[in-house]
Amino acid sequence: MALFSSDKFKCARCGQKNEPLGFAPIPTELGQKIGGEMCKECWAEWLQKQKQLINHFGIDISNSDSHEFLFDQMKIFFYNEGVELAQIDTTKEGNVNW
Repeated sequence: MALFSSDKFKCARCGQKNEPLGFAPIPTELGQKIGGEMCKECWAEWLQKQKQLINHFGIDISNSDSHEFLFDQMKIFFYNEGVELAQIDTTKEGNVNW
């Protein structure tokens, strides 16, 4: 069940009248806030960014410290709360040497 109808919904991140996410994607207060204020498109963008962060920094998502890092990155991504979104160096993309 969606939290808001899409005709009255305006995404807090992109400002568009897109379809709302409508559910808490993580079981926290932040998840409730994101589920009620963000659209599905912005959530999909976050999932891509999260995947990049996990892969780039070699994050072990079973570690609770990693969760805090990702939650902090979420706050920056969705609400500009924090210092700066972690930067991913793409200059060596495609040049992995094993």
